[in-house]
Amino acid sequence: MKIMFSAGEASGDLHGANLARALKQLAPDIELLGMGGERMKDAGVDIVYDIANLGVIGIGEIIRKIPFFFRLRDFLVDTMKKEQPDVLLCIDYPGFNMRLIKAAKAAGIPVIYYILPTIWAWHKSRGKTIAKYTDLAISLFPFEAKLYEDLGTNVLYTGHPLLDSVHPSLSRHDAFQKFGLDEEKKTVLLMPGSRVQEVKSLLPCMLEAAEKLSRDHGDMQFLVPRATTIDRAMLDDIIEASGVPVTVGEGNVYDMMNISTAAIAASGTATLETTLMGLPTLLVYRVNRLTYWLSKVLVHIESIGLPNIIMGRRVIPELWQDDVTPDNITDAVLPMLDDGPRRTELCEGLSAVRRTMGESGAVMRTAKAVLTFARERGIHEAVQ
Repeated sequence: MKIMFSAGEASGDLHGANLARALKQLAPDIELLGMGGERMKDAGVDIVYDIANLGVIGIGEIIRKIPFFFRLRDFLVDTMKKEQPDVLLCIDYPGFNMRLIKAAKAAGIPVIYYILPTIWAWHKSRGKTIAKYTDLAISLFPFEAKLYEDLGTNVLYTGHPLLDSVHPSLSRHDAFQKFGLDEEKKTVLLMPGSRVQEVKSLLPCMLEAAEKLSRDHGDMQFLVPRATTIDRAMLDDIIEASGVPVTVGEGNVYDMMNISTAAIAASGTATLETTLMGLPTLLVYRVNRLTYWLSKVLVHIESIGLPNIIMGRRVIPELWQDDVTPDNITDAVLPMLDDGPRRTELCEGLSAVRRTMGESGAVMRTAKAVLTFARERGIHEAVQ
């Protein structure tokens, strides 16, 4: 059996790697190939295109790279036709994968879509495309599965994969030793994102806030995890220019979260990860003005953080666009650093999110669903 992946971001690389390991465990002889990153490669996927060059965010940036994305799509379609996988498995990255699934169907390749477009937030029309061109959709949330089912999609709810993977691998003491940090100091985790534009936009502002936090709260230390899609030299240049002492961590991101007192994180999967780790977090979101204006017109929700969407209320604070300033970040994070009522309120909200997300085991359930689909489709094709 052969499965081809299409994952386009660091979070997709993480989910793809976890799923690949589960597939290998269930079917050791399975062939896995496709677009992904370092984690998927380490999990046994033959990477035909590395996603390190896909760090694009915002409408303006995407428009400038449209010719590149067309060439990339054509390359993956050619790869599908050559390799003839039993299934194309798309992970998130809807701006690209929504077009790829159409080409796959035209080429006669069955499609599974894992981590679906957020039609409950915006681009509701994508739900009809998924229903038409996807043979099996795998949903992370029960309310999301219901929305897709109502559109006529063959959808299966398996639970959220982060419940399986979000946990520390080291003791707190060993983690402090690994990153060369002082166990007696407050530690703030700075997570500027996995895309180049995000890091360039958000990290300098985070570092200005870090300087203010140090002044206002006393002796503190700061930690930045490097996403696999971000070049280390770029991080070092931004940090050096700020003059703020910061430790850059490689790998073990959940151990970083485990030893941190609070986090400042770009909008995305990271805020759900910090939530599952019980780490009080400030979400920050800033894109170019065209993208932001379009999002205000098209997005139909009051919060953009996944923990807040899941609970239907602001479990973690959010700062958007022009509100992302060093002063506002400092004001939001300071109450998280001491054992006062605000920190207690935040921690209780994070616990509620974890309870709402259900049980672990989602990755293995998803792997079994993928294999069952591929085998049944293979039998069906053989009978025809």
